Amino acid sequence: MKTSRIARETAKIGKNAEVVARRHTRSSLTASIRAFAAEDAVNFAEKQEEDVGDDSSSLSSIGSSGPSDIEDFLAPSSSQKRKRGIGSPSTTITTATIAVTTKTSPSKADIKTQDGSPAKIKRGRKQPFKKVVSDSGEVTIHPPANWQEIYTAVQEMRKKVLAPVDTMGCESLAEDTRTPRDKRFQTLIALMLSSQTKDTTTALAMNRLQTELPPPGLTLENILSVAPTLLNDLIHAVGFHNNKTKYIKATAIILKEKFASDIPDSIEGLISLPGVGPKMAYLCMSSAWGRDEGIGVDVHVHRITNLWGWHKTDQPEQTRAALEAWLPREKWHEINHLLVGFGQTICLPVGRKCGDCMLSTRGLCPGAVAAKEKKVVVAKKKRKSVKQEEEEEGNFTTL
Repeated sequence: MKTSRIARETAKIGKNAEVVARRHTRSSLTASIRAFAAEDAVNFAEKQEEDVGDDSSSLSSIGSSGPSDIEDFLAPSSSQKRKRGIGSPSTTITTATIAVTTKTSPSKADIKTQDGSPAKIKRGRKQPFKKVVSDSGEVTIHPPANWQEIYTAVQEMRKKVLAPVDTMGCESLAEDTRTPRDKRFQTLIALMLSSQTKDTTTALAMNRLQTELPPPGLTLENILSVAPTLLNDLIHAVGFHNNKTKYIKATAIILKEKFASDIPDSIEGLISLPGVGPKMAYLCMSSAWGRDEGIGVDVHVHRITNLWGWHKTDQPEQTRAALEAWLPREKWHEINHLLVGFGQTICLPVGRKCGDCMLSTRGLCPGAVAAKEKKVVVAKKKRKSVKQEEEEEGNFTTL
């Protein structure tokens, strides 16, 4: 079959173009993705500038005219075709630096005091309490050497900053207008709700119980009569609310049958209630009955006293025994409130504010850490004309 000269030349040109396309398939795909990403970003910026004067259009365009997904870059629609021209923009990648905070050793600290002068964080030395047994078998307890200085400094810091426990702690949630019996019951319920729950959340749940239960509100009689589903709904915000619903209902029955509709006045009686552990029992005895029979050790007290090196314990009950061995009895009640607030405001579980802590600058805390700025590289877009881009592509093709 004969073919014309024009057809033969056309076929030859088509073959050459196909070869060139195969050679540049990978680079062309990459360039296309970058081009569409650049165009989409610029179109979005131009759209935002046009909408500055129109509040309604700005709000309606936020969700629709934002940057596209990667799928759009790989398969652009006809409306996203690139318009060639001298002023058409593209992007190139440059770098910039930002500052972030990371932990470093105390020797590298660069913290400034309130008057602006530099102050370095000093890591203290652990000075745990000591138990000395004499030849006669007599046991002598020596408190941590610097415990009074640490305790006084924490008291000073707590006076300057208000913590959630100061206004929403379990001790302050019982209604003052109630009878002593009802106030003790509300204190017990607040402590049961507080387990694995923030003070703010506990306060909200207590408020719902006090205001949304039938008059007169949160009393033993209302807890006995309320449906479990409604009770669970009222305390739904606290952690483990399903279990706590069961514990509170069961506790109400026990209080009515075994303790004359009042809360127990002994540690043994309180611990016998469902969901009540040693920490709750000691705090309840102190708050409800005004008797300090032990230290209520929660996660803050356990964590901070170990951080200070006063002892090395694994469980809160071990911490309680260690503290009660030497801490003066008149401080057994206040130490929980003191350290809980300190742990909520300065000595946080994550991201301790050692730069704001007097213990760190005085060299009293063995766990002090400092903050230091670190540079990280981030991407920054820079506009470039298509003419420059075509020149670069031409140079690449020549090579």
